[in-house]
Amino acid sequence: MTQSPDPVEGTVPPATGVWADIVGQPVAVRTLFAAAQAAHLQVRGEPAPAGAMTHAWLFTGPPGSGRSVAARAFAAALQCTEADAMPGCGRCSACRTVMSGTHADVRVVVPEGLTISVREMRALVQAAARRPTTGQWRVVLIEDSDRLTEGAANALLKAVEEPPDRTVFLLCAPSDHPEDVPVTIRSRCRAMQLRTPLAASIAEVLRERDDVDDGMAQWAASVCGGHIGRARRLATDPAARERRDKVLSIPAGLRRFSDVFTAASGLVKSSESEAVAANEDRNEAEKDELRTAMGAGGTGKGTASATRGANAALKELEKRQKSRATRSQRDALDLALVDLAGFYRDVLVSRSGSGAPLNHPDYASDVSRAAAQWTSESALRRLEAVLECRTALTQNVKPIIAVEAMVATLHHG
Repeated sequence: MTQSPDPVEGTVPPATGVWADIVGQPVAVRTLFAAAQAAHLQVRGEPAPAGAMTHAWLFTGPPGSGRSVAARAFAAALQCTEADAMPGCGRCSACRTVMSGTHADVRVVVPEGLTISVREMRALVQAAARRPTTGQWRVVLIEDSDRLTEGAANALLKAVEEPPDRTVFLLCAPSDHPEDVPVTIRSRCRAMQLRTPLAASIAEVLRERDDVDDGMAQWAASVCGGHIGRARRLATDPAARERRDKVLSIPAGLRRFSDVFTAASGLVKSSESEAVAANEDRNEAEKDELRTAMGAGGTGKGTASATRGANAALKELEKRQKSRATRSQRDALDLALVDLAGFYRDVLVSRSGSGAPLNHPDYASDVSRAAAQWTSESALRRLEAVLECRTALTQNVKPIIAVEAMVATLHHG
């Protein structure tokens, strides 16, 4: 695996512009800033520090560490037109369009289904082979690249092995483990490992950028598990706080065996309703746009064939929307399971007397009661049940079956 060389000596990374969006990652900012400087020197044909810039990058880190945020900021810095002053200024048209997702030479792939297909990747690779049209680089940013199918990964590998001139691939994944990123791709990328941001850094972001009051910012930062996006939702969305409370009330609410099915059903239905709420407006807007584009409501010669084409396109759109809804539900359910796992981890911490920070400090009294009632082995079995449920969901086990099996173990320990 290619190791990240030290940043350019003397480089002082800024805390403004697009770089300000990268929270709690000073080493990553320093390296990416130096690489952006080297990239602009290359474009001008001037000598650049050896190894500072390369054609493929792999951003890894735990959920919420800001992998895609760092990758997008780096893409903006590569396209920045004010690079002589500071690459990634955040003010020029190039920086603004990259950050808003409208730059012509920056392609951002966000998988809406459970996987990224080989057909989608082949089309992406073909587009990446073209020279940049308005910017200095052709940038391909793939979020959740761990969702590549085997065929899609092979298609990407060919492009990474023989990269087009002035094309940069930015891949984001939870880790560089072979289960997330094939070794063949990983070995051709420069690793950029991000860490979990500190609670103090997250609270500062919430106060300064989201105008959250200090008390709420401190609380959200302390319970989000280092996930910046989650902290923002908890701080600004009462519904998100209510969903978290319902999940964390499950351990104390399993008094009778019948409670197992009530809790499991509630957990699955909550994730389903959250997925519907997240996609409903977008689904209808996409259908309306497609119908309009296909000439819905038209009359005259050719309308019959146009209608047949519109119906086929509508069925394909509905198929994609169903896949997106499935992923949204799985993501919502997984987030609930992460909260639940954090509770049982806190019980183990409490029983050990280690003094380590709790994942859910606002539920410390519930944790203490559970720690007094359960043995460490029982708490560990419950934690393992939650983790096994998460694994089962990635293997396409029906959610209600996986969750009921988990909650049954949570009940009897």
